[in-house]
Amino acid sequence: MNGQRFYAAWIRPTPITETKKGNAMPTIRVEMFEGRTEEQKRQYAKTLTEASVQVLGCSPQAVDVIFYDIKKSDWATGGKLHSDQ
Repeated sequence: MNGQRFYAAWIRPTPITETKKGNAMPTIRVEMFEGRTEEQKRQYAKTLTEASVQVLGCSPQAVDVIFYDIKKSDWATGGKLHSDQ
């Protein structure tokens, strides 16, 4: 990686809401640097869904995964934009 830092994703689950049937329905918001392929997102959504089903006991259809692609110029850590590093 030539000394560059790599950030896979920052995952911040949103609050669990209730469906009409009363089952927990997680919505998972994934914020990460842009550049992932559609196939990578597909596999990641599948893995997150499977983990939610296993841990929370919900159905796969109850799990929502929302991807937010962030430009490096729109993300800063320690007061420095990632596009400047």
